[in-house]
Amino acid sequence: MSLPALVAHADWSASPQKRWMAQALRQPDGRFHALPPAPVGALEGFWARLEAAAPAGAILIGFDFPIGLPAAYAARAAITDFRAALEEFDGAFYEVARTPDEISLGRPFYPDRAGGRFRRHLLEALGLDGWERLRRRCERATGDRPAPCPLFWTLGGNQVGKAAISGWRDLLAPARRAGLDVAIWPFDGALPELLRSHRFVVAETYPGEIYHHLDVRAALRRHGGKRRQGARAACAPSLLAWAARSDLALAPALVREIADGFGPRAAGEDRFDAVIGLFGMLNVVRGARPSGEPNDPAVRRIEGWILGQAAPPGEVGRRASDNAGGHSPPACVISA
Repeated sequence: MSLPALVAHADWSASPQKRWMAQALRQPDGRFHALPPAPVGALEGFWARLEAAAPAGAILIGFDFPIGLPAAYAARAAITDFRAALEEFDGAFYEVARTPDEISLGRPFYPDRAGGRFRRHLLEALGLDGWERLRRRCERATGDRPAPCPLFWTLGGNQVGKAAISGWRDLLAPARRAGLDVAIWPFDGALPELLRSHRFVVAETYPGEIYHHLDVRAALRRHGGKRRQGARAACAPSLLAWAARSDLALAPALVREIADGFGPRAAGEDRFDAVIGLFGMLNVVRGARPSGEPNDPAVRRIEGWILGQAAPPGEVGRRASDNAGGHSPPACVISA
């Protein structure tokens, strides 16, 4: 795989103050040098700041919000290509429905607040016959993690819909409409070819998936979960050992943060996940783990995939020549 000049991972949120990004720059000898996480900052100028950090070469950027649509919803809405739909979604699509009668195929996010809101409202309005129909294939429960909240359900601390709204509406769609050279994996092609031919390559990540890849899930569980500084600090031996095996250079300030569990403040959880996501992406870039997407047109055109997540058993991942035009989080809140 052609190595990018910069790999960055943004731990995303609908709240700007909870968005943190960790970066690793490729050195002249091919080795990556990872920096401590920093605030994402204003979305205006986001792409320009990345270009300033890496004036030449490909930039691989990961976001931990969903990038893609559930196939069952897309079929009902007559959407055959996520990339085209992303550029066409209007303001109404992103406006979270307040009441069941406001939900529609053109306004699928629900609800805006708690109190008498139930998942059946969403299913009935979208014409779907089961909660799993709202999940993408990469979001199904695995042996390592439970299924996350579906994209369109926006209630509870584990919902991801509002982060997706901000990421799609305020960052990805404007960049595509403006003609920036932003490719979205796996919709625009296989990762190696995208890194060879585009300035920016965007991928979806999921730190909850990467905990297992980096051997930190057990430590998080033993010590009460990633919200606890002590649990994050307990992951330090595994993270530092992984960096050493991967020939990844760490800035001294990042070593201190890892050893300290990213501090006692609430932002420590976000900074931790920013670094976890970065390490997971580097695992793929350096060839230690495959990108993982199945060789399935529905995945490549509609649903997307989580970088580094293994395809279901028996499926063959996409060939490079193909092109297509702590602890596990608890179950999501499904009613008020």
